[in-house]
Amino acid sequence: MRAAAPWPVLLAIPFFACGNAPAAEQPTKRTDPMTSTEAAKLDTITLGAGCFWCVEAVFLELKGVASVTSGYMGGEAKDPTYREVCSGTTGHAEVARIVYDPALISVDELLEVFWQTHDPTTLNRQGADVGTQYRSVIFCHTDEQQRVANEYKRKLNEAAAFRSPIVTEIAQADVFYPAEDYHQNYYALNGGQGYCQMVIRPKLDKFRKVFADRLKH
Repeated sequence: MRAAAPWPVLLAIPFFACGNAPAAEQPTKRTDPMTSTEAAKLDTITLGAGCFWCVEAVFLELKGVASVTSGYMGGEAKDPTYREVCSGTTGHAEVARIVYDPALISVDELLEVFWQTHDPTTLNRQGADVGTQYRSVIFCHTDEQQRVANEYKRKLNEAAAFRSPIVTEIAQADVFYPAEDYHQNYYALNGGQGYCQMVIRPKLDKFRKVFADRLKH
């Protein structure tokens, strides 16, 4: 991402196609136990910014984020598989469903991380990952989220925050299909793999420096 000041450049790193990375053994599915009272205070937003392994790894580290689930949204096929989505024929985007506590992190703050940790100016592409399944997209679960996202995008374009116009799609959330178990918590479980070392880790390192005051640890 080539960004004009004051936006830091986070993505001056090589890319490899997400679909070419080796699949791991399927781990035990994650659980995020919480009380009904806690759950009632949480909101959800769903974001697509290329490979969902990268998006998940970033947002899991933010204070106020309760859970992140990789999956598929925005297509027409029912119960799509990873292989089908990667073919680009289902219309789905790889996304991360983010459940967060709005008392601890705002939509604006989530979107600030979103804008700065991928290139929102390339249509249907993030590095070597090419296709509509890798599109930059914000799926809003409330009218307020959609208002904030549209206003934020407008202001960034007016300020020429990026050297090219933002092409991020902003839409109402529809049916979310969780990805297969082996995609969940992918970086934490497969950090030694080539894609994780070459792509996700450098992105995380830069993200941690820029947003150090917002991390859980």
